[in-house]
Amino acid sequence: MSPRVAVVTIAHGRHAHLAAQHRSLAAGDRRPDDYVVVAMDDPGIRSCCVEDLRSRVVRVPTDPRGLPLARARNRGVRAALDAGADVVVCLDVDCLAGPGLVASYAERVDARPTTVWQGPVTYLQPHDGDGYPLDRLGELDDPHPARPAPVPGEVELDAAPELFWSLSFALSRTAWERSGGFCPEYVGYGAEDTDFGRTLVARGLTLAWDGAARAYHQHHAVSRPPVEHLDDILRNAATYHRRWGEWPMTGWLEEFERLGIAARRGERWVRTATA
Repeated sequence: MSPRVAVVTIAHGRHAHLAAQHRSLAAGDRRPDDYVVVAMDDPGIRSCCVEDLRSRVVRVPTDPRGLPLARARNRGVRAALDAGADVVVCLDVDCLAGPGLVASYAERVDARPTTVWQGPVTYLQPHDGDGYPLDRLGELDDPHPARPAPVPGEVELDAAPELFWSLSFALSRTAWERSGGFCPEYVGYGAEDTDFGRTLVARGLTLAWDGAARAYHQHHAVSRPPVEHLDDILRNAATYHRRWGEWPMTGWLEEFERLGIAARRGERWVRTATA
């Protein structure tokens, strides 16, 4: 029997990107059996139906410190599992699903349920105003160079946990329950992905990359380094250091220091008075 597959997306804003993701899933080789959208402090997000693919919306309480990304993912996966999912695909709201993403993830997870699978992600250039061509996403394929990118039909096993990212991944009920989910101490941007990857390995799970589970990240403006997330990053980096004994996101922390908006003070990274 084919496994029951759910897709989980967490969102705050990005309504047009969410709608495009919905259409990409509807156009896939296999549609998900369940599509859970977790709304974070966004009452404007509503369930919708595109070509008989229906989404449903669950909500998480707001947090004054920032978006509760970790708790939102936990809430979405829990809702999917409680509804009977065997395989849960977590897809960032900015990501369009390639045609084979859902089908390939389902096959890989079903075959290796104690492995957490990730797929290559292409960062797309801005479109011309008419949206991205969902029937020709493969023509835009150019996976991020900092992550493994096996070709469709190939896999890369025993992947490095420090390269885990939550843009696109899939896992079984067994793997999720063993992992314990994302650590809810992380609020706002940064480090919850790295923490989760490390937790997976610590709990006896493995990671792998699936070349057929390709996703396409819709363009949006970003800042480098992400100065608008300074407080989140400093707080989450401290949480990670307490849990694992080392600092994550060192490139960003050092760039903040170069800009004069953060500094190392003994065993802490702190916002400076000039920030």
